[in-house]
Amino acid sequence: MDILELMRTRYTTKHYDPNRRVSDQDMDTLLEVLRLSPSSTNIQPWKFYVIDTPKMKERIMPAVKDFNIERMQAPQLIIFTVPTCFSEEFFDELYRQEEADGRYKGWKSPERPDVIRLTYSHKFDDDPEGLFRYASNQAFIALGCVTVAAAAISVDSTILGGFDFDKLDEILGFKAKNERSVVGIALGYRAENDSNASRPKSRLPRKRVIEFLR
Repeated sequence: MDILELMRTRYTTKHYDPNRRVSDQDMDTLLEVLRLSPSSTNIQPWKFYVIDTPKMKERIMPAVKDFNIERMQAPQLIIFTVPTCFSEEFFDELYRQEEADGRYKGWKSPERPDVIRLTYSHKFDDDPEGLFRYASNQAFIALGCVTVAAAAISVDSTILGGFDFDKLDEILGFKAKNERSVVGIALGYRAENDSNASRPKSRLPRKRVIEFLR
């Protein structure tokens, strides 16, 4: 599908068919899109938790705000988390993976190639909310990527900000893992009576949101 046609036709699904699951193959594709999403200095400060059973959906219901209860009919959800702190072990893991993947072949400088990223190892030691904002911004990049990718393979989606995230962290034990949930996405297929399907897309005109600085 042409990318502009895709963006003109995709929309936020409001009502899902609970009996129609995203196939394992398509879920694998979307999860790989998340894994491959870009991030500042390739820092990848995220984890993605798939919720795809009625038992787990029921477990998180106390954290779902009223206006999003209908979206819980989606057969699959993904919860995005970010770390509450950066550790040197995490940066070493990133470095070893990049080295194994061949990113540093031919590197001649005596300075470690990930030195810019290493500046973040202690940058947020006394600013946990600053770290949360920074890491969340990276997670939102992945969120945008998977939203478009889902539309490209004809999977419907809804970005889920309507959680009590503190409660969600408590229910799923994220605090003990030094993680905080930041957003979720529902995945599936629209119900026949989906209320948003027939509404025309509405966006501000180009002249309102785009300006060339020359």
